[in-house]
Amino acid sequence: MIRVFVAIPLPETVRTQLTLLQSGLQGARWLKPENIHLTLRFIGEVRNDVASDIDMALSEITAPAFELALEGVNSFSRGKHPHALWVGVAKSDPLMHLQAKIESTLVRAGLEAEARNFSPHITIARLKEMRPKRIEVWAAEHGAFRTAPFQADRFALFSSFLKSDGAVYIEEASYPLEG
Repeated sequence: MIRVFVAIPLPETVRTQLTLLQSGLQGARWLKPENIHLTLRFIGEVRNDVASDIDMALSEITAPAFELALEGVNSFSRGKHPHALWVGVAKSDPLMHLQAKIESTLVRAGLEAEARNFSPHITIARLKEMRPKRIEVWAAEHGAFRTAPFQADRFALFSSFLKSDGAVYIEEASYPLEG
């Protein structure tokens, strides 16, 4: 069994900008720069042969390269309890088109359809037992965050291994977008 997801790897310059946000909130578990990415579809645990089928299916996708920009920060909550900090992605029709192609390709390959609507974001921290007011203050202080547009020229299939100090992500396959 292997735990996998599909994501757009971010350029090092963008990951560096995101790591500059990672302070001022004691108790947050900040993601390591090498683990910061834009998830397009979380798949979960699958058998190795299914992962191979997923790789084959994803390799058939054709889509143009496009520009992305990041903007704003916020948090996800379960009830009243914030559990993750994220950076938003500026509206991008090509991104939504690519994600829809990936979703339909995975469903045709035999996976169940994703129940949740795609909400493009980049997780930068995990939160545990943090007061919502502290998150609101942090988000207000960093809400003007923006990046310059950058090129999304590929997406990738990643494996994920959970360890006591956080997940380790390995890029298993890369799929170029047409320039």
